[in-house]
Amino acid sequence: MLVILSGVAGAGKDTIIKAITKRMDNICTVPSFTTRQQRADDVPGVSYNFVSKEEFEKLIDNGDIYEYDIHHNHYYGSSKRLINEKASKSIVIKDIDVNGTEKLKEVLKDIKVVTIFLRVPKEELQRRLENRIDKLSHKEIMLRLNRFDYEESKMDIYDYVLQNNNLEKALEIIQKIIEQEYKEEQEIKSSKES
Repeated sequence: MLVILSGVAGAGKDTIIKAITKRMDNICTVPSFTTRQQRADDVPGVSYNFVSKEEFEKLIDNGDIYEYDIHHNHYYGSSKRLINEKASKSIVIKDIDVNGTEKLKEVLKDIKVVTIFLRVPKEELQRRLENRIDKLSHKEIMLRLNRFDYEESKMDIYDYVLQNNNLEKALEIIQKIIEQEYKEEQEIKSSKES
């Protein structure tokens, strides 16, 4: 099963993914490939798989990427091999943008996909972006804020939409969603096997 978590930059996706993977035993992440520069707190192969623009374009040409997009002048994309390997054995939770979510819902037929969109008021989002540990430039903050309306316009493609005003409450709700969706998937699998 693949759980996709989307929302604008600063909505809390990474924080939620880290917390959920600590709380639940049968869940893992699959790092995306990206051409952006590694930040101080990034762990290669865990946060992202960092590659050059040429390497990324080769992955696209070879058909090794399910979906990709360019954000803030950098490629981001999901590896076919990594998703298929992990999602066949456990629950994968992944931060994917709205365009990637649409694409994955289209192409993944043998893997159950559960989509969750995190909402944050624009003023709160700006505050979070300005107070990030990795200190974004004013230009980077404006790039992310300018994408807000576009991301919000795609909410209707998601199975679940929730406001992320309270981290603990959001975590509880997301954990319940994952547990319920996984239970339903297991029931369907066992009924097909009988």
